[in-house]
Amino acid sequence: MSILPLVRSALLASALIAAAPALADVTLADPDFATFVPSQTPTNDKIDYSIWDEAMKNIVISMGPSLREGAPRPDPSFGTRRQYGHVSRYRLEGTRVMFSFLDSEVIASFTEYRQDLERTADIVDIQSLSRNEQLAYWINLHNVAMVEQIANAWPVRQPRDIKVDGVPLDEARFITVEGIKLSPRDIREKIVYHNWQDPVVIYGFWRGEIGGPSLQKEAFNADNVARLLVRGAGDFVNSLRGSQEQEGRLQVSELYREAAAFFFPDFEKDVRAHLTRYADDKTTALLTQAGGAEPVIREYDIADLEGGVREPTYQNITSNGQSISFRIPQSMAALLKERETKFQEIIRQGRTGTVTFSNITLPGSDSEPAEVE
Repeated sequence: MSILPLVRSALLASALIAAAPALADVTLADPDFATFVPSQTPTNDKIDYSIWDEAMKNIVISMGPSLREGAPRPDPSFGTRRQYGHVSRYRLEGTRVMFSFLDSEVIASFTEYRQDLERTADIVDIQSLSRNEQLAYWINLHNVAMVEQIANAWPVRQPRDIKVDGVPLDEARFITVEGIKLSPRDIREKIVYHNWQDPVVIYGFWRGEIGGPSLQKEAFNADNVARLLVRGAGDFVNSLRGSQEQEGRLQVSELYREAAAFFFPDFEKDVRAHLTRYADDKTTALLTQAGGAEPVIREYDIADLEGGVREPTYQNITSNGQSISFRIPQSMAALLKERETKFQEIIRQGRTGTVTFSNITLPGSDSEPAEVE
């Protein structure tokens, strides 16, 4: 797979994200959110996200690029007929958060950091930052809030089952910026989707679900926001959870239907053009062969390692053939084994342009991650 199309897309996205004007008709949005329209005279102020960057490097695990092969249904855990862990055919795509390893102190730190980001808007005029700086702020705030709330509720099978003060997580206005109560959906639709015209912004927002865009292993900032969004777009578009063929028809993620009013008014034409922009060779062939664009792909299961359920059976893990004194659930061990097999196939195919990790370091393990390029 050539990386040149993605490089060109990154350069184009960088220009569009930085230069695209705010939508002219602010009345289309909730008037309470008009205050968040980007200023036409930006400053050079920057926000430091190094704390969140360090957190992402430690709790996010990549499942590697999609092979466009659905994962088979796994066997039940040993000694029981109950199926623990992930069963989704998309379980080997995207990224996973290690929620089951987080203790109460770490979870509390997510809340503190989300509140710190909220207070940042009382010190820095967010609307007067550069457009890329603003975009990084809103994406990070959204994702911090989602990680915080899912960590608080874990174990949970599907993030959409979580409620905050009786309100579904995505609709709950538990975030406050400049005195205005916001929900994760408000940040996406009433602020970012309304004021940024490039649909690549879709891929910055993590929903906590396997079927959504990946949570990146680094924090967004003004310098990397275009690169990370293009990376997220390539990962999602060229995966089964983004696009696939069924009986000669193109099926796409239901997330595109959700964003249609903002980015895809002529849905089939606009979505297909958008997918083409980030398509690799396999996806390009798919777009050529399959007609239509039906937004029916969904997977609501949590994007963690354990499937949102504490499994009662465990097994020791090994490092370089040696058993070490650290135990993980059987279903998690099976998932990581599937992941390793997938990476060996990536190496066998000689795929380039993507960095994956053949091993991961779990809490309690001394093994170092081996980087494969």
